[in-house]
Amino acid sequence: MTAMHTDVLVTDSITKLGAEAAGRVAVAASHGGLYAAYLAAKLKLSGVILNDAGVGLDEAGIACLRYLDALSMAAAVIGHDSARIGDGADMLARGIVSHVNEAAARLGCAPGARCAETAAAMRGGLPPSTDPPAYAEARFVLRANPGGPPVWGIDSNSLARAEDAGAILVTGSHGGLLGGKPETAIGVPALAAVYNDAGMGIDRAGISRLPALDARGIAAATVAAASARIGDARSAWVTGRLSAVNRLAAEAGAATGMSVPEFVDCILAHARVQTSGRRSAP
Repeated sequence: MTAMHTDVLVTDSITKLGAEAAGRVAVAASHGGLYAAYLAAKLKLSGVILNDAGVGLDEAGIACLRYLDALSMAAAVIGHDSARIGDGADMLARGIVSHVNEAAARLGCAPGARCAETAAAMRGGLPPSTDPPAYAEARFVLRANPGGPPVWGIDSNSLARAEDAGAILVTGSHGGLLGGKPETAIGVPALAAVYNDAGMGIDRAGISRLPALDARGIAAATVAAASARIGDARSAWVTGRLSAVNRLAAEAGAATGMSVPEFVDCILAHARVQTSGRRSAP
């Protein structure tokens, strides 16, 4: 969902904005990591408010602040315990600012302020005058699995492709539904998917994709924000530890505390057993 309030755009994900956003302020319920910051700068917003996603490992959930300060663009993040990640309307209605960058502070923005008043203050800001540096590859193979489903790392759930049907996707995205809508859980019929729990947050919004993916027949898990950098699929793969699993993942043997490669091993072993059973059935 994207709505407009004068010069302020409200959206469930910054990936949903296009050229119409240039020069405007966006309240975008994405995490405040580097990929979201890159998109905000590329869109040439005059200010952006994201979700702090529990801050997490290496303060990845608020990495947008320093990144956008380097481009003199105002940025703030809403506390994950004050409004649902993935829900722009809730951010605008309930969100309380937890951190701001220097560019936003110069406009009068400060921690403790409400989202709506912070967005109004940012209308006095200017978009970046230069383009952001190119973002490093955000989609890559983590494990090829010749003869079996590949494991792809994608820094954003929005980077899933039609050809990922049947693959395992390890994403850097948060595990929250966009606007609470089950159909936004994933764009392709993957075999399994991994997200970041964004600190779980208010209403446990950071893991709300999991039951929706059960309903789609997709095993899924989240890694703890404290164990892996949100927005960074490689970090999830290397250091992430599962904080929640859905029913299908549990049936495959996945459990909290596992590493992501261990989760993948469970999913692949379970898939082999199921395939073998189908082949041997009369």
